[in-house]
Amino acid sequence: MQGSAASNVEGSAPARAVYVFEMPVRIWHWLHAISIVVLAITGYLIANPLPAIGGEASEHFLMGNLRMIHFIAGYVFGIGFAVRIYWAFVGNKYSRELFYLPVWRGAWWREFAEELKFYLFLRREAPEVRGHNPLAQTAMWLFNTLLGLFMIVTGFALYGEGLGLGSWADTWFGWVFLWLGDAQNVRMWHILGMWLFIVFSIIHIYMAIRADIMSKSSSVSTIVSGWRTFRD
Repeated sequence: MQGSAASNVEGSAPARAVYVFEMPVRIWHWLHAISIVVLAITGYLIANPLPAIGGEASEHFLMGNLRMIHFIAGYVFGIGFAVRIYWAFVGNKYSRELFYLPVWRGAWWREFAEELKFYLFLRREAPEVRGHNPLAQTAMWLFNTLLGLFMIVTGFALYGEGLGLGSWADTWFGWVFLWLGDAQNVRMWHILGMWLFIVFSIIHIYMAIRADIMSKSSSVSTIVSGWRTFRD
């Protein structure tokens, strides 16, 4: 859905605005980001527990509370991801870009090459793209969709281990242990996924800010308002 031309400061270049990210997508994005931060902090502390505290054990339940916060954030992450998949079917065309790569389209590969030239400083201006550019779409699909699914299945598999045999989490995700090995292997793969998420998030934030500065289209403000603006 296209909007009217965005308002301009007198003397600036004319701007156009296109409505790209619908409200459910924007809400999911920020809940997703917050849950990743909470999961990373609590997950690191669970893997590297704090020193023991003296006194009555019932008065000190810090690690138990950290685990509870981690589990709650895991539910937010998993349920939010499921809702996001649903919205990919009922939302606009931009809401589906995270879940597939149109590698069968020659135009997509040409846009991918032009975008890569821009990031390698071989092209002065970035190509105009309304949704995710092909390079960003590939990164999102690899590190957000696939890695997100991997973290969900390994996380809930470990959660099921705590709930016990026959629990819903064990029933749905117990197969992960047959796939990756014992609980220690699953735990190590889960921790590795956490670090990949942290690295991806840092690069994602940098690229979004860089795009705002160097390209003629908005980036950071787009995921806040939903509107992508272009300076002609």
